[in-house]
Amino acid sequence: MSEFDTAPTRSVSGALLGIVAASLVLGVASLGWNYVLSGRISRETAALSDSDQQTAKLAAELRETNARLKVTSEEMGQSLGLTQKQLEARAQDILRREQADSQRLESAQKQNSQQINAVSSEVSNVKTDVGGVKTDVAKTQTDLATTISQLQSMKGDMGMQSGLIARNASELDALKHRGDRNYYEFKLTRGRRQPVATISLELRKADVKHNRFTLDVLADDRKYEKKDRNTDEPLQFYTGRDPMLYEIVINSIDSKNQVTGYLSTPKNAPTPVDMKK
Repeated sequence: MSEFDTAPTRSVSGALLGIVAASLVLGVASLGWNYVLSGRISRETAALSDSDQQTAKLAAELRETNARLKVTSEEMGQSLGLTQKQLEARAQDILRREQADSQRLESAQKQNSQQINAVSSEVSNVKTDVGGVKTDVAKTQTDLATTISQLQSMKGDMGMQSGLIARNASELDALKHRGDRNYYEFKLTRGRRQPVATISLELRKADVKHNRFTLDVLADDRKYEKKDRNTDEPLQFYTGRDPMLYEIVINSIDSKNQVTGYLSTPKNAPTPVDMKK
């Protein structure tokens, strides 16, 4: 065999060996790549699984949050509904109070108006009454002046000039209003001593037919007898530490046992103890 015959054979074998070597290299590289790819796939699968778990967890948390939000929303709705009811009830209560206050105010205004009208009417009546009183006072003053002008001044049983003598109740009232002296009315019963002002009187006898009487005056531990005197006659006597002129006038003999009259004393005469109280 020649050198030229062996050369192609060697070339073929070398090429075959190169192909086999390349195949081996490719196989080993493929195995390595498969290993690497399998590891990455495992990691990716694990990561995906972990992501799925996280997604499931997040979904569960989301559902729980939605549930809580729903409950909270319902509770808020109920709370808002209750508050609304309370607000409505409060508004109704305020409205009722305002209506009640308005009615009370209207009633009070009406009552005040009635009271004002009543007061106005009373004031008018008072004005009328005052006018009537003024008229009555003027008439009374006129009547008193007329009565006083008709009164008589006469001497008493002691010969002293007496003041004006009242013969009845109206004339005595006129003298009291005049205010010149003090006047004490009395009614004497026979046989009974009776205090009058600062003295005492005792009726001894009364004669209705002849209109005469007898009485005793007790003053300053002394007794003055006024015997057989007439009605409307001034009976005079002096009494007191600084003697003052007192006068007794019997206006009527009511029966054989009773007479009526008055005692007249000076304005500065002593006042009875019971009147000082």
